[in-house]
Amino acid sequence: MTESVNTELYLLIAGALLLASIVGSKASGRLGVPSLLLFLGVGMLAGSDGPGNIQFTNYRLSQGIGTLALALILFRGGLGTPWREVRPVLKSGLSLATLGVLITTALMGLFVHLLIGLPWLQALLLGAVVSSTDASAVFTVLKERRLGLHGKITPLLELESGLNDPMAVFLTLGLTSLIVDPALPYWSVVPLFAKQMLLGGVVGYGLGRASLWAINRLSLQFEGLYSVMTIALALIVFGAASVLGGSGFLAVYIAGLVLGNADFIHKRSLIQFHDGFSWLMQIGMFLTLGLLVNPHELLPTAGLALACALFLVFVARPLAVYLGLSLSSLPLQDRSMVAWVGLRGAVPIVLATFPLLAGVPNANILFNVVFFIVLTSVLLQGTTLSLVARLLGVREDLPEPDAAPLTYQPTGHDRNRLIEIPVGFGCRADGGRIVDLHLPAGALIVLIHRGGQYLIPRGATRLMCGDSALVLADGDELRQVRQILGQPEGVPAGLEAGAPG
Repeated sequence: MTESVNTELYLLIAGALLLASIVGSKASGRLGVPSLLLFLGVGMLAGSDGPGNIQFTNYRLSQGIGTLALALILFRGGLGTPWREVRPVLKSGLSLATLGVLITTALMGLFVHLLIGLPWLQALLLGAVVSSTDASAVFTVLKERRLGLHGKITPLLELESGLNDPMAVFLTLGLTSLIVDPALPYWSVVPLFAKQMLLGGVVGYGLGRASLWAINRLSLQFEGLYSVMTIALALIVFGAASVLGGSGFLAVYIAGLVLGNADFIHKRSLIQFHDGFSWLMQIGMFLTLGLLVNPHELLPTAGLALACALFLVFVARPLAVYLGLSLSSLPLQDRSMVAWVGLRGAVPIVLATFPLLAGVPNANILFNVVFFIVLTSVLLQGTTLSLVARLLGVREDLPEPDAAPLTYQPTGHDRNRLIEIPVGFGCRADGGRIVDLHLPAGALIVLIHRGGQYLIPRGATRLMCGDSALVLADGDELRQVRQILGQPEGVPAGLEAGAPG
């Protein structure tokens, strides 16, 4: 009977904390505070130093929850990353995710070693733990702020935050191994890095293609089972890469990228499901990490932690970005914005549990310093993104999504897409009747958006500049329709029904 009561009490507490976090996220927009900070705050208030007085010190469980959450968040990030947008910034993203992480680690290690005389490997370990930007923090804050950034800034930030976690994990585990086993030669981590990245990439792409085939070929009886299936596939990708010695985080992100840029059954509903599920993962991860921290333990290291946080934000991150993008054509103000959006989130806190569980000297101090750095980063950078973007002149208004009254979901067995294409000034379609446009045989104009209303087209209907035609066709025919409607190739085509809005 007691166990039953305890279980019900735990469920009550879990539900109350989730609800408090959701309500807090609604208030965060009005307060100008990132919701991630409020999630952490709710966890800390519920912890041993707060009014909740929940005694939670299970670092291994926290590490497991964080790893699971991060894997599924990265999978969702890959699903929502359009390849056509990140391909132009692929080299820059890879440079920031590798060279940028290494530079950040080295600079932070040097600073901590000179500041308090911490041994080199331990100082570098602290640098490695905080070296990567956090995918969940970057994705969440950009969406919350509805922050439009011109040019290639947004795709570069999203690509970097999705790719640099594997590098930070590798450096953290490698340095932890060198500290725990001093007999290991330093060069032993080099083949380990090559193996992790290579296997992670191959497994992620291979199983991503296999997952696409499975989703489109397995006819499940209930649509809800496809959501369960995609979670299972993501876990298989992560687990398979990790068991083989590769980077599971890299693999699951690439698998999501492969799926997100292909057509598969129930794509729209599955992406919406993973969007909500990733929120659950983020809230659960930040709540758990908030419970794990005792605020009174942060005070003795507050001075050191604040110095490290300011050095990371104002010196290490900017230098890493400027050096990592030294061969890029990105304007200076764009690079400066990328440098400022170096948000740290749950990933460094999760990584800080590895040295704790491995018995690394001063691991408790490292954990508290890392937590303080994360708080400072989210509070300082997360609340000033809009201001800095405006000062640098890189902010632009996001277009309000114009939701079409029709949605179309490809079955996965054909190439048809439903695209809203604007009619260009002076093109063949401007002022012309639909019947006279000689559209491809397989292309169909389903609706016409004009003046805030949708019109049902007929052959005699004339299109005008400013109209938007909702066109159903496959990829090759869509290219022809774009030319007829006066839209140059390569220009985004507005709203795609069936894609996430």
